[in-house]
Amino acid sequence: MKPELLAPAGSMDSMKAAISAGADAVYMGGTRYGARAYAENPDDQGLIEAIDYCHFHGRKLYLTVNTLMKEGEFDDGLFSFLMPLYREGLDAVIVQDYGVVSYIRSQFPQLEVHASTQMAVAGRYGAKLLKEMGVSRLVLPRELRLPELEEVTELGGIETECFIHGALCYCYSGQCLMSSLIGGRSGNRGRCAQVCRLPFPKDHLLNLKDLNTLSILPDIIDTGVSSLKIEGRMKSPRYTAGVTSVYRKYIDMYDEKGRAGYKVSPTDERLLRELFDRGGTTTGYFTRHNGKDMIFKGEKPDRIPDEKLLSKVDRAYLDAEKKVPLTGEIRLMPGEMSYMCLTDGKCSVRVTGDVVQVASSRPLTEEEVRTNASKFGDSPFTLTKLSVTMMDGVFMPLSAINKLRRKAIDSLSKEKINGYKRSNF
Repeated sequence: MKPELLAPAGSMDSMKAAISAGADAVYMGGTRYGARAYAENPDDQGLIEAIDYCHFHGRKLYLTVNTLMKEGEFDDGLFSFLMPLYREGLDAVIVQDYGVVSYIRSQFPQLEVHASTQMAVAGRYGAKLLKEMGVSRLVLPRELRLPELEEVTELGGIETECFIHGALCYCYSGQCLMSSLIGGRSGNRGRCAQVCRLPFPKDHLLNLKDLNTLSILPDIIDTGVSSLKIEGRMKSPRYTAGVTSVYRKYIDMYDEKGRAGYKVSPTDERLLRELFDRGGTTTGYFTRHNGKDMIFKGEKPDRIPDEKLLSKVDRAYLDAEKKVPLTGEIRLMPGEMSYMCLTDGKCSVRVTGDVVQVASSRPLTEEEVRTNASKFGDSPFTLTKLSVTMMDGVFMPLSAINKLRRKAIDSLSKEKINGYKRSNF
């Protein structure tokens, strides 16, 4: 089965860029309880809009609630924070704190819980324990090798997720206290100062290169992992769009052509470097224990950006709004109520309008009907095909056709979102 491609969304723009570039799901935080306190996280209303946007495009949104919690933050804060998002149809929460796992399972029983990599659960027995607690997915530590990843996936009885691109920590996932001890900013409360990136007396001794797994992506997919995760909620929408588009291409390539047809383009490798380059990349721990060549001991390289390559990302995923293609039908028969149908292949609506009249002077032409019924303009849809059924000699004001079209667009927009909402609690 083809794994999910999960992209970071540190802002609303990044979220839209990820969806446009082919992400199956995004993960993002709100103004509270997320492990990236300095990202451009949306406010509570923004999160609701983000959930609706993802669902409108048939994608999922996972919310990061992955800080360690204080006692007073549960009933007073966490419940009121999650309730409107839960009702809106939030797909899952990513959690580090075992107390939060238990709390969410008891208070929001229909909400999936994903165990954060910060839990540092790296084996099948830990995975089974989480399953017993009601966790549906385990985000595995970055430090696992391919056989270990496969073992947990096969024997843990739970969905697994692993990182395939982005920043690596020198410390074991989720266990670093360096920022907290040196600067009073705890990574476990979302405020890591990235002390490991700084120079020390002899060199940048703790500064790991970024993860890039394009060359071994088929091996990772063959472990059976459920979700492939890109790191980068603190990075730009351009980064999100570009990296997501590259991995979308190669996940699909392997699914369609297998190993024989899997070939990585030097242009795509160059694009990943252009989007972000800490000083080289590494395949991480997947095929080895560790190595000093994983560390970049120096400053970020000076390079002249390839604006032509980067502008292609902007044009494809940032400058153009992603629209849902539709097919439609409009029917105008004398003495009957007009109606219009729209479908995207999964969701369909049929709406009625004014009664169609017999023309007393100049009848409607099919061209007029087609032109006005096809004006989708600023809507989130684009009409690819329209069938017009009408008799000669009928009349209906063009304003009524426009009204019918707007009614159909509004109904389909609501239909695509409402199916995800939870009315019961």
